[in-house]
Amino acid sequence: MRFKRLESRLDGPILLEPRVFGDDRGFFIETYRQSEFAEVGIPEPMVQDNHSRSGRGIIRGMHFQIGDGAAKLVRCGRGAIVDVMVDVRVGSPTFGEWEAFELSEDNHRMVYCPIGFAHGFCVTSEVADVFYKQDHYYADGTERGISYQDPDVGIEWPLPTEELIPSERDAGAPLLRDVKDELPFRYRG
Repeated sequence: MRFKRLESRLDGPILLEPRVFGDDRGFFIETYRQSEFAEVGIPEPMVQDNHSRSGRGIIRGMHFQIGDGAAKLVRCGRGAIVDVMVDVRVGSPTFGEWEAFELSEDNHRMVYCPIGFAHGFCVTSEVADVFYKQDHYYADGTERGISYQDPDVGIEWPLPTEELIPSERDAGAPLLRDVKDELPFRYRG
């Protein structure tokens, strides 16, 4: 198997460690093979590939798409991030709980964020390039979010609050409790 599935606390997110082939010239990693991902519990084919570059302290999140939703497969190809997911599936025993994963150019790990989870990350290196695949195309008007500082969720970001740099939209995102009745995601445990 090219990918080793690592433990995660929440039911849904999957942390993967790829097999790295390296020598003194560098390394090679296969970052996506649909058949391998299906074997570790990621059945959706990915249809869109995205790339973001951010500086230290940048917060992106906590985002999700309504409608059909969008599962994501996230990795950090340059620098380091702490990637965070919040369970927003109504009726889930872990509704409103979060889990964080360190993704970096050194550990080569990637994480699967299923539909029904809000997703975001914080850059802990000077710069980070984050690559993520989605199983549905992005569509204007479907993106929603919750506050990265929601006190009920209580995400413990890796940097002090005064060093976090959100977008204007993310800074004004609502609390989870204020959008709970509008969430389309239901737990099917």
